[in-house]
Amino acid sequence: MQRLKALYLQSVISKLQKEFGYNNINEVPRIKKIVINRGFDESCQGSKVLDLLLNELKIISGQKPILTRAKKAIANFKVKEKMPVGMFLTLRGYKMYSFLDRLINLALPRIRDFQGIDRKSFDNSGNYNLGLNEQSMFPEIDFDKIVKIQGMDISIVTTAKTETEAFFLLKELGMPFRD
Repeated sequence: MQRLKALYLQSVISKLQKEFGYNNINEVPRIKKIVINRGFDESCQGSKVLDLLLNELKIISGQKPILTRAKKAIANFKVKEKMPVGMFLTLRGYKMYSFLDRLINLALPRIRDFQGIDRKSFDNSGNYNLGLNEQSMFPEIDFDKIVKIQGMDISIVTTAKTETEAFFLLKELGMPFRD
């Protein structure tokens, strides 16, 4: 069993039940999925750069991302129809807990001058959104093989109904929030 999931099952569920007064264990908020999204600019349209960016995200997440293409041409943005504009992937289950564990304990502390992540990035549904500027913070990525510095957006979707429940859940899992 994944280390973070074991922590959730052994201690976080009981703390959430005490804090918010849940009677049923199915009421306790949990992490549903993690969605990683990455957009492209004009410099990423070459097939070699595109393949390298896809491979980087595959190494980081452990799952192959889906390439998204433009549905219609937009002349002002120099976008042609069926041109690659981004990639995304959805993590669930074992891979989700594995990625979240590596993000919390390995990647985020490697950010230069890291003071913690912002607490204001919750939406009203109890989900947390995090934007990263570069991929070099992940230990799986070899810094010498990076062709283009490219950021990514990470959405942690929970079953929490409010922002405070989601904050308490992520805080107990070890997410380093700024005070």
